[in-house]
Amino acid sequence: MRIAVLGAGHVGPVIARVAVEAGYDVTIAASGDPARIELITQVMVPGAKALWAADAAADADIVVLAIPLNKFATFDPKIVQGKLVIDTMNYWPPVDGIQELFEDPVLTSSEIVQRKLKDSTVVKTFNHLGYHELADDRRPPNHPERRAMGVAGEQPATRTVAEVIDAIGYDPVLLDGLAAGRVLQPGGTAFGVPLRKPEMKKEMQR
Repeated sequence: MRIAVLGAGHVGPVIARVAVEAGYDVTIAASGDPARIELITQVMVPGAKALWAADAAADADIVVLAIPLNKFATFDPKIVQGKLVIDTMNYWPPVDGIQELFEDPVLTSSEIVQRKLKDSTVVKTFNHLGYHELADDRRPPNHPERRAMGVAGEQPATRTVAEVIDAIGYDPVLLDGLAAGRVLQPGGTAFGVPLRKPEMKKEMQR
C-alpha cells in the first residue's frame, strides 16, 4: 500500500516515519518545491521520498492530509480527487484563531473537510494524539499498554485505515461516520486522553 503525506510541519513527518517503519511505501510533500524538504526528509523520514503534492497523491492508495488547518481553505480538491483521505487536522480556535470555514456548530471539522473534498472519501484519525506521542507510544499487538486510536468515517474506508493504524502500533477503534468523530476533536472526551481499546469503546457508547 502506498501512502502520501501532504504536510511537512510537525505532524506530517512523524506520520510518514512511523508508516515507513511499518513497511509502507511513503512519499511526503510540502506546499511547494520538494527540493525544499529533501534534506529534512532524508534526516527525519529516512526511506520516504519527497515529491510535489500532486505527484505524491496521484500514485497513493491513501493520502494523509496534515497541512496547517488555516491552509485548507485554499487547498485544491483536485489533488486528492477519487482518493481515500485521512484528515489529521484539528480546529482549535485558541491555537488557529477563528477560521470561518470551520465555524459551523453542527458539523464536525472532518464533515466540513469532506464537504469540500466531495470527490474523495475522508476518514478522521491520528488527530487525538500529540505528534510527539505518535512515535513513542507505539506498541506491538496484545501489549497491555497498547493505546487505542479512533478511526471515524464510513466503511470500508475505515477498515482500510484501521489496517494501517494496527500496523503502526495502535489498536484501531472504528467510529460510525465522521459525525461520531466529534469525540476525537479538541474538547472531545477522547482528545489527548491515553485510552486503551476497551476504554475508548466505552467512551463511544456514552
